[in-house]
Amino acid sequence: MKIVKNIFFTLVLFGFLTPFLILGYFLLGQSYDIEELIEYNPQVTTRIYDKNGEKIANIFEEEHRYYATFNEIPPRAIEALLAIEDTTFFEHPGINMDAIFRAIVKDIQAGKLVEGASTITQQLVKNRLLSREKKLSRKVKELIYSLKVERYLTKEQILERYLNEIYLGHGYYGIKTAADGYFHKQLSELTLKEIAILVGLPKAPSTYAPTKNYEISMGRANRVISRMYALGWIDEQTHNSSLLEKPKVFDDTLTQNNAPFIVDEVARRVADLGISDMKSGGYEIYTTIDMRLQEAAKDSLKKAYDMSVERAANYRDANTTLLNGALVSLDSKTGDILALVGSVDYKKSSYNRATQGRRQPGSAFKPFIYQVAIDLGYSGATELVDMARTYTYEKDGEEQKWQPKNYEEDYEGLMTLREALVHSRNLATINLVSDIGLTQILKEFKKFGIENLPPNLSLALGTISLSPLQLAKYYTSFANSGVQVEPNLIRYIDKKATTVYEKKEQTRYITKDTQAYIMTAILKDVVERGTGKQAKVKGIELAGKTGTTNNNIDGWFAGYSPTIETVVWFGNDDNSPMHKLETGGRVAAPAFSMYYENVLRLYPQIQRTFEAPAGIMEVVINGKKEYFSDISKPPRAETEINAQEKLLF
Repeated sequence: MKIVKNIFFTLVLFGFLTPFLILGYFLLGQSYDIEELIEYNPQVTTRIYDKNGEKIANIFEEEHRYYATFNEIPPRAIEALLAIEDTTFFEHPGINMDAIFRAIVKDIQAGKLVEGASTITQQLVKNRLLSREKKLSRKVKELIYSLKVERYLTKEQILERYLNEIYLGHGYYGIKTAADGYFHKQLSELTLKEIAILVGLPKAPSTYAPTKNYEISMGRANRVISRMYALGWIDEQTHNSSLLEKPKVFDDTLTQNNAPFIVDEVARRVADLGISDMKSGGYEIYTTIDMRLQEAAKDSLKKAYDMSVERAANYRDANTTLLNGALVSLDSKTGDILALVGSVDYKKSSYNRATQGRRQPGSAFKPFIYQVAIDLGYSGATELVDMARTYTYEKDGEEQKWQPKNYEEDYEGLMTLREALVHSRNLATINLVSDIGLTQILKEFKKFGIENLPPNLSLALGTISLSPLQLAKYYTSFANSGVQVEPNLIRYIDKKATTVYEKKEQTRYITKDTQAYIMTAILKDVVERGTGKQAKVKGIELAGKTGTTNNNIDGWFAGYSPTIETVVWFGNDDNSPMHKLETGGRVAAPAFSMYYENVLRLYPQIQRTFEAPAGIMEVVINGKKEYFSDISKPPRAETEINAQEKLLF
C-alpha cells in the first residue's frame, strides 16, 4: 500500500513539475528575442487630407493601421477589453495559472479543446512573434515570450501594443483604424456600445465584424457590456441604455480614395522629397486641394467632354475614342493647387495629362508675347499691323518660306493691340514679334523662366510644348499682379506629430502690377466679347485666353477670376485632330465656365471683380475704356491718318 502511495505521489509530483520542466527545457535551450515588441514599429497607414482637413485617401502596404498612443485610448475601452478578455490583467505576470488549470479541467471533461486561457500578453505575443502552427512547442514559446515581455514592458505599453496590433475585421488593424472605418469617429467620440463592438472583435473578427453580421456583432457587444455590469464597472442605467443602442456602421473601401489623380501626384512628389516609406510610415499629408472644387472640376470636365462627343456625332468622319481632357486650378496668390484632374475618367485612363502631358498651347501662349510688349511701353491702344507677310529662313542649307495666316483667313490692316489679342489674330501677333525683334523677345522671355522656346517666329503661335500645370504656373504672372508663383500640392507632412516637410512659397517677379493689370483688362475682353465668350459666367469677372493648334489638334482655355486661376485642355491622345469645329473656345471654355459656376455656388462670398492698382489711368478712346500707366502711356492726340495711307507709307 505504501508503495502504491509513493507511486501515486511521484506521478502527481511529476505531473505538476512536467510543465515547469518543459518550460525550463525550452527556456534554456533557445534564445527568445522580443526586440520586435520592445521596439514596436508596425506598418502604419499614411493619410492624405485636403486643405480643409477632409480625408482624401488611405495609403498602406499590407496592413491598414492608424496608430493610437495609450493616452489616446479611452479608459472605457481598456475596461471593456479587460472585462471580456483578461479581467486580472493587472495582477498576473503574463500568464494566468488559475485560468490555465481551469481550462485544462474543462478540456479534459469535454474530451476536446473547449476553452482557452490566453492572457492579453499571450495574445499579443501570438499575433506579433509566433506562427499559426498548433504545436506544444509553440504554446510553450508563447508562455516564455509572455513572461519575458512582462519583464521589459509596462502593462500600459502592452495594452498600447495590443490595441494597435490586433486584427478587427474588414481589413482594419488596431482599434483606432476600426473606430474610423466602422463608425467614422475618433476614439474619443465612441459610445460604450461602439467600444464594446470593437473589443469584442478579436475573438472572431470575420464572424463578429458588424459590416458582415450586424446582429451577431451586437450580441457579442452586449455580452461585453453585461460583463462590465457584472463586474460593477458600469451602472444599471448605462448598462440598459447601451444594450438598446444600434450604432450606424459604415461599409467603406479601405483606401477611401476620393481623388486618385491627387493621390498619384502626391506619391510622385513625396518620392521626390526622399520619403521611401510612404505606404508604411504613417505620414499625415496635408494637401492644398479643396475636395469640393476637385469634384466640381471633375464634373465640369466630364460634361464638356460629353458635349464634344455629342457634337461629333453629327459628323461621319469624327472619331472621339481618343478624346480626353485635363483641368488644373490654382489659388492665384499662393500657387496652391485647388483641383487637378488628369483625364475625363480615371478608371479608363490614370495617365495624368494635367501634370505629365505636354502639348502645344497655341494662341493661349500669346498673352506672354503681349505682356512683353506692354512691359516695353505698348498699350491696348497701340496699333499693330494685321496683314500677311512672307518670311524666309534657312533650314538644312536650303531657303524656306513661311506664310502664316489668321484662323479666319482674312486680315484687318491696322488694329489695336487690344483687338488683336481679343480676337486672337495670328498675323498681328507675328508682326508684333517681328517689330520688337525676336532676339529682344527671347531676352525678355527669360524673366518668365519658360524653357525650350523655339528660336524663330513660330514662337508667336505657341509652338512650345507645355503641360496644363506648367501653363498654369506661367499664367500666375497675369493672375497674381505680375508675380509668378510656383504651384504647390503639399502644404506639410507630419509623422508622429513632427513636421517632416513644409512648403516654401517660391515666387518670381515678372512685371509691375500696373502692367499685369493692363493685360488682365484685355483678357477680360477676350471673355466678354472675344474668342473666349463661352467661358463667361454671370456674376463674376473672368479673364483668359483660348488656344487652338493647327488642324484643331489641341483646344485650350487658360484664365482666371480675381482669386482663382484655371487651365483646361482637350485633345486626342495620339495627337490626331479633333473634329473640325472643335476649338479652344468651343471645347475647353465651357468646362472653364461650368467650373466657375460651381465656384460661385460653393463660395458665394468669393471676390468677384478685379481691382485696379494705384498708378492705372483710365482713358476713354473712341467711346471705349483703355488703361495706361507710367510705362504704357496714353497716346498723344494726333491727326487721323487713313489706315491704307499709313500702310503704304
